[in-house]
Order: sequence, then structure tokens, then C-alpha cells
Amino acid sequence: MPEELPQLDRETLCQWSTLSYPGLVKELCALFIGSELLPKDELNDLIDRAFSRFRHREVVHLSRLRNGLNVLELWHGVTYAFKDLSLSCTAQFLQYFLEKREKHVTVVVGTSGDTGSAAIESVQGAKNMDIIVLLPKGHCTKIQELQMTTVLKQNVHVFGVEGNSDELDEPIKTVFADVAFVKKHNLMSLNSINWSRVLVQMAHHFFAYFQCTPSLDTHPLPLVEVVVPTGAAGNLAALPGAASPLPLQPSSRKLSWLLA
Repeated sequence: MPEELPQLDRETLCQWSTLSYPGLVKELCALFIGSELLPKDELNDLIDRAFSRFRHREVVHLSRLRNGLNVLELWHGVTYAFKDLSLSCTAQFLQYFLEKREKHVTVVVGTSGDTGSAAIESVQGAKNMDIIVLLPKGHCTKIQELQMTTVLKQNVHVFGVEGNSDELDEPIKTVFADVAFVKKHNLMSLNSINWSRVLVQMAHHFFAYFQCTPSLDTHPLPLVEVVVPTGAAGNLAALPGAASPLPLQPSSRKLSWLLA
């Protein structure tokens, strides 16, 4: 975790306002991942590789509706989940450092549907990672279940378990509480508060703000109200980081659900 958030001045924000979504991700990641750890050109290559299978050429697209209402489309990844964006990058970063350090990890994931399929998609076939996914039988959509159970890569291991996603979190928490066991088997997780995921998700808010704001020449900067459909608020974790330099205001109205 970073000890502090970098301070961005108006000049930097103006420069960033013309960038594509992948360009913003690259600039944000470079603020937190020093070139001594990961050279900038290699960082950029990893991010390009992460987004190479997204269906939309912009990766993330802002659809303009009416009366100032806009929808940020985060569903153009392989599994149609917003988690494809951050997990695809996180997996690339992990593989880079694991290969460099000649290490192997086992990723343990409990899922209600979208996390499992997005995590599997991001790491399947990776040489330095195995993934174990626990899915609650009967509690995932059919397409999510198929996304998880039809992957035939040797490093992917999927198990159906009794109970709902909250109940299956308990044995996972118990496993990770055993520090010696975790170290012995090189276990890790890719949950919603994984810092790499939060870092990439900050780009959502920057990109949306720049797309919604006609000019950054005004003082103070224009206010943008943000409504985020959420279950357990995992996709809200990046908002405080983005709201530090940007005048973003979470909506006080009841959050709406976008139903597929």
C-alpha cells in the first residue's frame, strides 16, 4: 500500500484530459510503480497486453444520454464484468514480477460470479500462477458458471461449494489467517481491496471526469456527480483516490441497479 497519494497539479490534469483510457492507466500506474521496479516502456507493454482482448477500441467508452446523464461502459472485457479492467492489468503485473523473481503463487478466490470468471480469464495459462476458485453452487448465473467451468488450462482449478458467497468467504478467511500455511504454499488472493485493482480502477473516475467536463480552465474545477451501482462497494474503493485531485461527488440519491 502507498504511504501517501501523489499531488496532481492543474497542468498535469490538463495533460491527462486528452489521454485515452489505456493512456490514463499508464500514467496513474507510473505514479505508484517506480521505474526502478518496472521500466516505463515495459509497464506500458504490460498494460497494452492486458487490454488487447477488449472488444471496444477505446477499452472504456462514455455513452452520452440526455439531460447531462452519461453512462461509463465498463463491460467490454472478455467476461463482460468491470473487473476485467483491473484484473487483466493485475495479472500482467503479477506474472512479470513472479517470473523475474522465479517464484510461483497460488491465487485463492471466492466468488459470487464475476470475480471468479474475470480472475480466471486474467491468469489462465500463466506459468507462475495457479488459481483456485470456489463458486457457490446454484448462486451464479449460468453464463458465469460456464465461464469458470469450461476453462481447460492446467493452472485453473474450479470447485463448486455449498452455501452462498458470504458463507464461502469464511473458510477462505480462516486459511489466510494461518500465516505459516499461507507462506508454505505461497497463497494470495485477488479480492476487491487488492491495491493493484484499486489503482487501475482510479482511471475510471479520471476518464469519466475528463469526458464529462468541457473545460478545465475554470476556477474551481467543475463538479461532477457520480452514481455507482454496487453490491458490496468493491467498485467504489478507488473513488477516494480519484476524488483527491478531482471534484467528484458521490450521489446522495439512492443508488440505482443496472440490470443486464
